[in-house]
Amino acid sequence: MVVDPGVPPEVAGLLRAHVPLLSRIRAGWVPPAAPAQPRHRSASGALLLAATPAVIAFMAVLLASPLAPAGFMLLGTYVFIVLIKIASIGEVVDDDRPHERGVYEQARWYDGRYLLPEDFDEEAGKVLARAQRAIGSVLRSHINAEGLLDDVRNALMLPAQEWEIARLLAKLSALRLEHRELLSRGIAPEVAAVIEPLERALAGSEAAVVARVEALERYAAHVADAERAYHARGQIEELRARLPKYEELLAESGADALAVPEIERLAEDADVLERTLRRSVRSAHEAFRYLES
Repeated sequence: MVVDPGVPPEVAGLLRAHVPLLSRIRAGWVPPAAPAQPRHRSASGALLLAATPAVIAFMAVLLASPLAPAGFMLLGTYVFIVLIKIASIGEVVDDDRPHERGVYEQARWYDGRYLLPEDFDEEAGKVLARAQRAIGSVLRSHINAEGLLDDVRNALMLPAQEWEIARLLAKLSALRLEHRELLSRGIAPEVAAVIEPLERALAGSEAAVVARVEALERYAAHVADAERAYHARGQIEELRARLPKYEELLAESGADALAVPEIERLAEDADVLERTLRRSVRSAHEAFRYLES
């Protein structure tokens, strides 16, 4: 599913975690109201009330006898039990709203700001998947996390692009469904001339959305090139950091003259990768600017 990036993140996460339930809500399902909990006197309370006269009489006998200390202890224990029972009578059990009702209320409140898989026909679903793969690869890249790209703008603009593409594809899917249903009923020859411009409008709209997705894919491809150069540069830098140990070993073994060309080539490779990385990042930035236009 796709959620409008303007929806609060905690609500968006809740909606994404309950796609099947959202489909049921879309189909008209309503969660049942929580049943009222009847208040009734518990059996322990009734037993305590019935035993009170007998307990009082027994304590009176104890207090009038040499066992008065035991009577006081029994009296204190009984009073303690009664106080606990009185406190429990006043307690109201928290009736937490069922989780499904919470999802239902958020779904109704943000209706129109999320799109479900059933909102897209097969062709639109494939185009949307392409866009989501491209966006995901950019946002998950190391060079984006390291700030070599404009990570702030990526975090804002790419979800907005995903939502806009999804919104247009959902609208296109609905119109295509209506168009197919219309054609399935049969079209009179006089109406065929009117149908053709509508079909061209559908095709033109789809082409425009696909062009957006292709721009995202080009951006993702530039980012992938920069990502490969970034990782290769890291490996080269790691090797260069180890060079002194190898140079020392070669010098001690008398083979250092043979290693000079290889060491120089390693340095050249590092310089080439550095230039490649900068060029790839620059290309990614240019592709990003194209997306904004």
